[in-house]
Amino acid sequence: MSELRDQQAAVEAVPLEEIDVSRPELYRDDSWQPWFARLRREAPLHHLADSDNGAFWSVTNHRLIKAVDTNHKVFSSEAGGISILDLPDYNEERRRNESFIDLDPPRHAPDRQTVAPSVAPRNLRELEPLIRERAVDILESLPVGETFNWVREVSVELTGRMLATLFDFPYAERHRLIHWSDVTTALPKVTGDNSIDMSKRFAEIMECAATFEQLWRERAAAPPKFDLISMLAHGDDTRDMIERPERLLGTILLLIVGGNDTTRNSISGGVVALNQHPDEFAKVRDNPKLIPNMVSEMIRWQTPVIHMRRTALEDFELDGQRIRAGEKVVMWYISGNRDEAVFDAPDRLRIDRPNARAHVAFGFGIHRCMGNRLAELQLQVLWEEILKRFRKVELAGDVVRLSNNFIRGIKDVPVRLHPI
Repeated sequence: MSELRDQQAAVEAVPLEEIDVSRPELYRDDSWQPWFARLRREAPLHHLADSDNGAFWSVTNHRLIKAVDTNHKVFSSEAGGISILDLPDYNEERRRNESFIDLDPPRHAPDRQTVAPSVAPRNLRELEPLIRERAVDILESLPVGETFNWVREVSVELTGRMLATLFDFPYAERHRLIHWSDVTTALPKVTGDNSIDMSKRFAEIMECAATFEQLWRERAAAPPKFDLISMLAHGDDTRDMIERPERLLGTILLLIVGGNDTTRNSISGGVVALNQHPDEFAKVRDNPKLIPNMVSEMIRWQTPVIHMRRTALEDFELDGQRIRAGEKVVMWYISGNRDEAVFDAPDRLRIDRPNARAHVAFGFGIHRCMGNRLAELQLQVLWEEILKRFRKVELAGDVVRLSNNFIRGIKDVPVRLHPI
């Protein structure tokens, strides 16, 4: 309790105009909550004149995040990208890859609509038995009574298997997909790690590009199938993507990161949350029908994607303040999901929270995460199977989080399983 008071006092001592919530160490140390609480209270639309990521506006409450996320005519993804990185960094990345999440209407829709059927309700119903089969296989192989890393053995494994299925990627090589996802967000201004070898990172991303270019050519020469690569290769609006390598790579990386980070870190974060709130674990054991709502609440509580960035295309007044054309506007989803005006006791995990699905973890508007229902389904199936086998997934050591201001990642969750 005294540690919390000391932390809050430290936050209050910083002049409002100097608060910088883009510091990666806030997420590594899981110390971001009081900083955003102060911004929501005193300056829900907050301008920082200078930082390692340049000047930017922070949008921190639920109402304003939705207002920005739905106004793509003023707040553009295409003008500066979706991360807080400054424009030179973005241009360098964009020369290498570009995807539909970086595009505004009307360019945004065709690519997204081509792959959207892969996660349509009918296909999800067909995928559910496979998800369950793989979840059971993973859970049955876990070392009961021994301490192990839940992230590596469960979160990463289930996500890797699902990504391999969606791409029809060689199953034995599925961990390459997870690796490429991790490499994609490994930038110094995102992680705070200036020792990252950028030439090695570039080589690994080019390896990903070459691998998927080969897969693309194989799928394009074969009859259409219902995997993401085949759908793009045969889609009317996307079949020429092979001629635009930066667009192909960007789309592939978007689908890999999107398919990995939300599910993987929500699986890990859910275990942490239930250990911090053991009464909620007891509640779902007594009533497994709460699992679907619990999944939404876990995603709200974890918020795997910390922020999304937009760039103002014109001068615009928002919440009484003037945003100038060209300025960077950052929606902090992690803060919107802890907005006291929307969620009662927002820092608590409440698996029966009546408005859990009001979270903005998947974004809001035309860029809302395409695979949100698939992520929810994987989590739901996994927890159904967990509760059939284990009385408790007990935290058995310190949680290790990643230093990253874009993805709220978790590296280690040591646990011990208690069978029923």
